[in-house]
Amino acid sequence: MLFFLQKRVFWWHALLAFVDFVLLVACVYLAVLVRFDGRLGATAGFSGALAWRAPVVGAVLVLAIAAMGLYQVRLRMSWRGRTVRQLVAFFVGWIVLSAAYYLAPDLYLGRGVLGIALPLGFIAIAAWRAVFLAAVDTDLFKRRVLVLGAGQRASEIAYKMRRRTDQRGFKILGYVPIGSDPVVVPESSLVSPGEPLSRWAPRHQVDEIVVGPDDRRGTVDLEDLLGCRRRGIAVTEIADFFEREAGNIIMDLTNPSWLVFSQGFSTSRGHLFVKRLFDVAVASLVALLTWPFMLLVALAIRLESGKGSPILYKQVRVGENGRQFELLKFRSMRVDAERDGVARWASVHDARVTRVGRAIRKTRLDELPQLWNVLRGDMSIVGPRPERPQFVAEFSERIRYYQLRHCVKPGLTGWAQLRYPYGSSQRDAEEKLKFDLFYVKNKNIIFDLAILVQTAEVVVFGRGAR
Repeated sequence: MLFFLQKRVFWWHALLAFVDFVLLVACVYLAVLVRFDGRLGATAGFSGALAWRAPVVGAVLVLAIAAMGLYQVRLRMSWRGRTVRQLVAFFVGWIVLSAAYYLAPDLYLGRGVLGIALPLGFIAIAAWRAVFLAAVDTDLFKRRVLVLGAGQRASEIAYKMRRRTDQRGFKILGYVPIGSDPVVVPESSLVSPGEPLSRWAPRHQVDEIVVGPDDRRGTVDLEDLLGCRRRGIAVTEIADFFEREAGNIIMDLTNPSWLVFSQGFSTSRGHLFVKRLFDVAVASLVALLTWPFMLLVALAIRLESGKGSPILYKQVRVGENGRQFELLKFRSMRVDAERDGVARWASVHDARVTRVGRAIRKTRLDELPQLWNVLRGDMSIVGPRPERPQFVAEFSERIRYYQLRHCVKPGLTGWAQLRYPYGSSQRDAEEKLKFDLFYVKNKNIIFDLAILVQTAEVVVFGRGAR
């Protein structure tokens, strides 16, 4: 989950980004010293402009690092994978800076200075991150969490968040059996306080109590939990805990009352206005930047398929409040891909995909015509992906709360696309719904911007494309 959405761990993610920025700015100053043999006096005008030129370099590179997903809380990747992503981030940053220098010459640092600053910055960021990640993974910086309950609901924490990267922000001290719930968690994880939690928890430096019994009726001592709250210990429902830590909504842990009374799912007129401005601005900018690629894709499709074959593909999808619309894409499959009229999922190595189609699907260029859907108001830049009416009808009958994803406009990209690979089954639809509902519940313009930035990672590394 993105660092600014997790308030409990915001401080160390903010620290990571801040130190990255400071190191990159410092490397620009160091590069100037190296380039001019420490004679800043000989370049007084140039060095004076560093006060605003250097921060531009730092900001662009931090955004590029974020776009490669290197600020994700649960980035499961070896040091080699992180190094590759960082290399890509610096390459992207170099391209953006080069374009910026062309458009705004006053920002120009000089090839020599930039050529020294980028390698220095790469080494400094890699070394800092190695130290930082080693420190963060120690228990010293984690919240100490006690789980009230040891049954099926409580065991979801041990089962779904068992990896070290899943527990980067917290440490489970143990599970307290409660009521008549059958004990499902391992015996070694059980805790028996033997006294009220309001006395036991402060002595064991508990930061948070997660309430997750299978049956809460008459089993949870609310007065005791209130005593914990008075002592500064957070008390959290297990569904809220999962939402915050995992970045999705676990359907098995929710009920209608939780959805009704929990925060979120609100849409004000102000939000809708800002969202529409954001959509139109981003769609227009992306169209302006990518129209040469769209022309090349259209030409490639025409050359492969011949004159008379359609370049664009229109398909009915379900949008906001169940309204149907025609979605536009560059045609990536044969013209007769669904000649029998039966809707089918795309599969790995799908034989219906053309050679050009395989390339544009991998790079997501086939999605660019949907910018017109965004400008028309059928879609947003960020939101749940629109599905075909046949699949929506099937999933709405079989998957609980599936229709909730249609209370916002569908999007070109979204939280589910970042967090889950391409789906081609009901099981995949259920998993993606967890992330779609999380987005619907927590949507805001900052979240949209973060998703948009991280979409670059999906495009560059081709995750989930078929």
